[in-house]
Amino acid sequence: MQVAVVTFDGFNELDSFIASALINRCRKDGLEAFVTTPTKVVTSMNGVEVTGQRPMEFVTEADVVLIGSGVKTRDVVADERLVSRLPLDPARQLIGAQCSGALVLARLGLLGSMPACTDRMSRPFVEACGVTVLDAPFHAEGNIATAGGCLASQYLATWVISRTLGEDAAHDVLDYVAPVGENQETVERALRAVHAGEAALR
Repeated sequence: MQVAVVTFDGFNELDSFIASALINRCRKDGLEAFVTTPTKVVTSMNGVEVTGQRPMEFVTEADVVLIGSGVKTRDVVADERLVSRLPLDPARQLIGAQCSGALVLARLGLLGSMPACTDRMSRPFVEACGVTVLDAPFHAEGNIATAGGCLASQYLATWVISRTLGEDAAHDVLDYVAPVGENQETVERALRAVHAGEAALR
């Protein structure tokens, strides 16, 4: 199973790197994430240059697609050519968005009447798309999820791992990366956030 972590120029490092790093703890179980970029090299909001591991076309074959956020997301959604390179299919793919990535899902028409999570700076722009923004870090309906706040990227990764490999696999990853002495509360917090975000489905 392959995960495309879509990373645009001006990206937020926490969004792309945390999700990728957590998911890649599951390589031995057949789940692997790749930083996926529209150009060979993208530069983060803090000037970090990263060479993409996969081109944007990889999103069509990925089993999971996560849309990261950044300071240029509004430029992304205004670029018809760039948006057209994201032919996502929630019928066969898990699709998630981090912070301003919710703008991309809205632009692609994937949210419909579904509420979304995003960061405080992006909230008014997401609401301007007619999307209800929740005061919550994570929300999922079916195969689509959104997370709000940079460190909520761990919840998006937890959702992906839980949906693809099971909750035990997510537990193991979270337990490994947790701050020493905070293992149980880290695992419980992440799983609780995902469970709460999916509660409407049960």
